[in-house]
Amino acid sequence: MSATLKLAVGSLIVGALVLALKALAWWLTGSVALLSDALESTVNVATAIAALVAIQVAAKPADATHPFGHHKAEFFSAVLEGVMIVIAALLILKEAYHGFTAPRSITAPVEGLLLNGGATVLNGIWAWVLVTRGRALRSPALVADGRHLFTDVLTSGGVALGIVLALVTGWWVLDPLMATLVAVNILWSGWKVITQSLSGLMDEAVPDEDLTRIREVISEHGGGAVEAHDLRTRHAGRATFIEFHLVVPGEMSVFDAHEICDRLEAALHHAIDGAQVTIHVEPEHKCKHSGIVVLD
Repeated sequence: MSATLKLAVGSLIVGALVLALKALAWWLTGSVALLSDALESTVNVATAIAALVAIQVAAKPADATHPFGHHKAEFFSAVLEGVMIVIAALLILKEAYHGFTAPRSITAPVEGLLLNGGATVLNGIWAWVLVTRGRALRSPALVADGRHLFTDVLTSGGVALGIVLALVTGWWVLDPLMATLVAVNILWSGWKVITQSLSGLMDEAVPDEDLTRIREVISEHGGGAVEAHDLRTRHAGRATFIEFHLVVPGEMSVFDAHEICDRLEAALHHAIDGAQVTIHVEPEHKCKHSGIVVLD
């Protein structure tokens, strides 16, 4: 089992445990805010399942019907997570509305807050693991899951604060008010997850720092060629696709041109994790004098 898949399974286990703790906290207290927190955790479990499936699909090798691989499956998982976050927020707003129309006191607040606090600590630790390891493994699904859990940690802290204030002041309307604030924050989080994932589905180019590194590698390791131009990049999950035209002297043999391409591909694979390189070789009269100058 790959490291990415192990983390996805871990997310499912942690999500189920956190959901159980938060549901118990709501059952003990009857708090609308704690119910909102538990509803968000149901999304965590559902999206952990989606991420697990997407990671398994993305790991499949290229085949006849998917010659570029299945890498984008993780982006679909991240978009689904964003949509489900938005749905959870709407459900929370519905519960908050009922809380405003019929405010009620909270029972067993200490026990409920302790249970919710334990779930929050567990979520925080796992969110840090997912974001850190997800970036290292170039997994959009894991990073999106981790970022969502971070918002869950923040909203859980806000929920706890609202309940404490309601207990101190006796203003039970603070309970649904805090649930409403949680829902608004979740809506914003869901929107960010969706937009970031759609950029990957739309074949967005690699970040500027990666593009600069790619240009440097081509310049440093393309000895024997004249220039490289029409550089295009896109990222799809853990894969980074790199395409460019390489201009070589007109009298150069096919064998020598192929050797340069092999050298460039090896250097790019070493510099950029998951690089998928395509090079189109052209004779010298195709120079554009506006691309990457090769350093001899």
